[in-house]
Amino acid sequence: MQSTSSFWRDANRVPITANGLMVSKSITTNAAAATLNVPLFTVTGVVEVIALYGIVTTDLGSNQTAAYWRSYDQTAGVNITLNTGTTMSSAKAGSLLVKKDLATAALTLSNASAARVTEPTTLETSYFSTFVIAQKTGSVKTEIEYIYTTSTNPTTGAIQFFCGFIPLSSDGDIAVSTTVAY
Repeated sequence: MQSTSSFWRDANRVPITANGLMVSKSITTNAAAATLNVPLFTVTGVVEVIALYGIVTTDLGSNQTAAYWRSYDQTAGVNITLNTGTTMSSAKAGSLLVKKDLATAALTLSNASAARVTEPTTLETSYFSTFVIAQKTGSVKTEIEYIYTTSTNPTTGAIQFFCGFIPLSSDGDIAVSTTVAY
C-alpha cells in the first residue's frame, strides 16, 4: 500500500512525527440557506487520529452554525464531535477549530478576532483528543466530514483542515476525499 500522506517538516527539513502522518484539505464555505456535508478525508483500514483541526483562511460569513465533524460510511453517520455543533459565524482568518474533547462535546473554536491562548484541561494529556476510526467492512467508502448550517444566501469563507494519524492496520491510511459536498 502506498500512502499519499506525509510528515510535516521543520525549518531544517527534519520530519515532525508528533502528530503522525498528515493530510490537509481546503474548502470554501458556500452553502446557501442549507446544511452542507463536506467530505474531507477518506479512511482506509483502521487508523488512530492524533489531531483533527482546521484553520480559517478567509473570514467566514455570518449565520454559520451547528458545525461539527462526523464519520460517514455512505449509510450511517457517527459523531466525532457533538452534532448540535459550534457557531462559526464571522470567525476571522487565523481562527482555529479543533477536536479537543470527547465526541459528546462540541468542536472548539478559538476565534482570531482577539489574541487567544487555549490549552488542555487538567484531565487532558494532550491538546488534541485522539480517537480510532475504522473503514466499514466490504471496502465501503468511509469519510470524515465537516458539517455546517447557514441561513445566508450564500455564505462565504474558507477553511483548511488537517488530520494527523497513525495507521493501526496494515492497510490503515487517510487520504484527501474527492467526494463532492452534498
